[in-house]
Amino acid sequence: MNMTAGRRAALTREQASSETMTMESSAYGEAVRAVRTGEISADEAANQLIDRMTEGEVLGLLDGDSSRWVLPFIPALLDRRPFVAGAVSRLGIPGIRFSDGGRGVVIGASTAFPVTIARAATWDPSLEERVGIAIGLETRARGANYSASVCVNLLRHPAWGRAQECYGEDPVLTGRMGSALTRGVRLHVMACVKHFALNSMENERFEVDVAVDEHALHEVYLPHFKAVVDAGADSVMSSYNRVRGEYMDVNRALLTDVLRREWGFSGFVTSDWVFGTHDAVASLEAGMDVEMPLRLLRARELPAALRNGVLARATVLQSARRVLRTCVEHSANRELAAPTRAVIASPAHRALAHQVAAESIVMLKNETVGAAPLLPLAPTIQHLAVIGRLAAQGNLGDHGSSRVRPPSTVSPLQGLREALPGVLISTTTGRDERRAAAMAAAAEMAIVVVGLDQHDEGESVVTGGVDVGVIGRTFGSGPLRQVLIGLAHLASRFVRGGDRSSLNLRPSDERLIQAVVAANPRTVVVLVSGSAILTEAWRDRVPALLLAWYGGMEGGRALASVLTGSEEPGGRLPFVLPTDAAHLPFFDSAAKSVVYDAQWGQRRLDGEGHRPAYPFGFGLSYTTLEHRLIDHTLDSSGGNANVHVTNKGHRKGSTVVQVYAADVSLRRPVAQLLGFRKVTLQPGAETTVRVVLDAGPTLQRDSTTRRWSPRSGVWALQASQHSPDSWENAVRLRRTEGLIDQEGTSDVKPA
Repeated sequence: MNMTAGRRAALTREQASSETMTMESSAYGEAVRAVRTGEISADEAANQLIDRMTEGEVLGLLDGDSSRWVLPFIPALLDRRPFVAGAVSRLGIPGIRFSDGGRGVVIGASTAFPVTIARAATWDPSLEERVGIAIGLETRARGANYSASVCVNLLRHPAWGRAQECYGEDPVLTGRMGSALTRGVRLHVMACVKHFALNSMENERFEVDVAVDEHALHEVYLPHFKAVVDAGADSVMSSYNRVRGEYMDVNRALLTDVLRREWGFSGFVTSDWVFGTHDAVASLEAGMDVEMPLRLLRARELPAALRNGVLARATVLQSARRVLRTCVEHSANRELAAPTRAVIASPAHRALAHQVAAESIVMLKNETVGAAPLLPLAPTIQHLAVIGRLAAQGNLGDHGSSRVRPPSTVSPLQGLREALPGVLISTTTGRDERRAAAMAAAAEMAIVVVGLDQHDEGESVVTGGVDVGVIGRTFGSGPLRQVLIGLAHLASRFVRGGDRSSLNLRPSDERLIQAVVAANPRTVVVLVSGSAILTEAWRDRVPALLLAWYGGMEGGRALASVLTGSEEPGGRLPFVLPTDAAHLPFFDSAAKSVVYDAQWGQRRLDGEGHRPAYPFGFGLSYTTLEHRLIDHTLDSSGGNANVHVTNKGHRKGSTVVQVYAADVSLRRPVAQLLGFRKVTLQPGAETTVRVVLDAGPTLQRDSTTRRWSPRSGVWALQASQHSPDSWENAVRLRRTEGLIDQEGTSDVKPA
């Protein structure tokens, strides 16, 4: 049976496997060996490989290897195999072997870690790096060499459906945590950071145009991307949205002028999937190297554009070289032998998932009821009521592209039953509020588990705003196009996930809380979510309140360990919890255009004088820790702060030392996080910790020279356990020849 050379090449590329081919005897394997031994550079290796490739093979590096007819099956295939781009089996080139992995590897039954925003709540980059190492190991064990696990889009508004996939609202926290994950992941596979840039709404992500000024762009929405690039990210994924009128795949100003020329990024850029490429030639010229994950626009248009001179061969070779150089460099820097599948959901990775979940839990309230705080649970407790529709669920988060399917999941109810084997635990979903109240009244304590799930928030997998013309010319115009668009719009009304319509709990959950706490004042409320939940309607009546996130496969056990006191609630808020949604930026999930400014989150509340329900960085402990700023150094390149920490309580505990700066000449100073460090102390112990400071939030960028200099104003520094609400005892900073130095320890009062 005969087949065309193009079809044969496509099949060959689809069937290639980097882990099964004999790399040592291939051209690619020889190139990797030569780079590893220092005989040639990765650039030279890429050039040598390109010299041996046909024109079709070179162009094949610039898009995915799967046919467009795979499109309807992408969700089903994502959890079964890596998606391959640019494989050339004739030369042993494995290509990019993609897996998603923000909370664990999406292929097969893998370890499900807490979602990214939960890990942000640990405020512990060293712990996040360990998560990255585990994800990298499991990614490679599943046959992939490339993980799109690093999402550092800023949480501009908590209604964003994919808030759970980011590290919260602060650029410094996001940059530090994203960099740590990157360092861990790339020990085993290539690390991709996404979605570049200004992607923080879901329902209209394919169409929305983001307007942003130079200050907000470079000083708010891009610093964390640069931090991850500096940490060694191998690849960047461009976002679906427009920025300043241009789709990101053709946005030369950001992909080339900023990312490559200003920041020095040398890796490769891929599109977001399927509908993230709008022009085959213009996107390549703008700096977007690979159309993922199918053979769509570029497969149809690049060969003719190259033959006709519309596309310069140098442009093709530039992107091809970036892809090959990065792949060769990665292969040369790791051992050839892949880990066995024994690492997947191994005891060590389960233990890590448990640790992260426990350290992510934020205790917001813990009032004294009777003779002692309500938590941890008294060891003498005999009867506990566990109530709520999420109590018996293994709730891992949304069901979009980051979904992980672990071999097992522990619910809060199961975790408590394991931790309290001798205790009578009554349970109900709470659908019948009277029954729930009666059950709570009959118990010594009640724990209400409520919040969100994949129906309330997450990735909007189906949306009506896509350009179906990328699938093929048949869908570019005419009746088929209209039918497909119509079906997409119709389906988008019924799919789960997407942006949230409210920051409140479901009304039924709020009624349940009120009914239970009225029946039993010894009530603990546990919130499960991927972002902020407003609590004003009921929090004053509740003595104990925890934010437990989507806690991963071990989340139920971790929650039980915190409730019983065998572990510390180690989390701190990675965003502000306001008292009113009106205190946040306006959010329209159907917006076709939006303005992103520098007023969001805690900074917006500070600037407008609104007190939050719980400030950014807030979280309680089971002990009392105090800290005091001793001294610091800070100039335009960064610095350090020495902070003395003391555990005044009677049990081991942790805190996050947070160092903030603000221009105190303003009537309402706006706190800017410069650095942080988590510290754990035994009872009565004290220590001095050094906190690395990022000067970025105190600097401004000149759009003409692209140079950074200190902002004007009277700046002060303060060590705190959350975003400060007063600057009266801050340490003044002064500026000398572009440096920011300590002036003294005198009090600073706002002008």
